[in-house]
Amino acid sequence: MPITFNANEIFEMAEEIERNGAKFYRKAAENTSDEETKKMLLDMADMEDGHLATFKEMREQFSGQAKGWTVFDPDNQSVLYLQTMADARGYEGKITPNKELTGNETTKEILDIALNSEKESVVFYFGLKGMVPVKAGRDKVEAIIIEELSHITTLLKQLKSL
Repeated sequence: MPITFNANEIFEMAEEIERNGAKFYRKAAENTSDEETKKMLLDMADMEDGHLATFKEMREQFSGQAKGWTVFDPDNQSVLYLQTMADARGYEGKITPNKELTGNETTKEILDIALNSEKESVVFYFGLKGMVPVKAGRDKVEAIIIEELSHITTLLKQLKSL
C-alpha cells in the first residue's frame, strides 16, 4: 500500500530535523574547548535556525491548501526515506536516531557525528525536493541543500585541521 504524506507533515519532519541540528550544534559547542571549532559549531546552529524558519514559512504558506496537497508514490520509492526519517524524528544532530551527545565525545567525534548527520539531511532534502512543486518553493529546498552541502565542506575542513 502506498504511503501518502501531506505537505504539512513533510515540512514538520524537515522542521524537526533542523531543530535537532541546531540543538546538537549548540550542545557540541558547549562540549568543545577548541575556540575555532566552538565558533564554527555556533555558526552552524544559527544556519540550522535559518533553515527551520524557512520550512516554517513554507508550511504556513500552505496552511490551507497544503494540508490537501499530497505526495503519492505508488512504489514507495520516493517516500521510503522520508518515512524512515519521520520514524526516527529527524536524524540530524544525533549520534544515532535515538542517541544524543553525552558530553564525553572528543572534538573529532563531534565533527564526525555532525558530518554524518549533514549527509543524512542532504539525502532527506533531496528526496523532499522531488516532492515539492516548483510553485510551492522547490527553489527554497534547493537552497537549503546547497547550504547543507556547504556544512559538509566546512566540517571536512575542520576535521582536516585537527
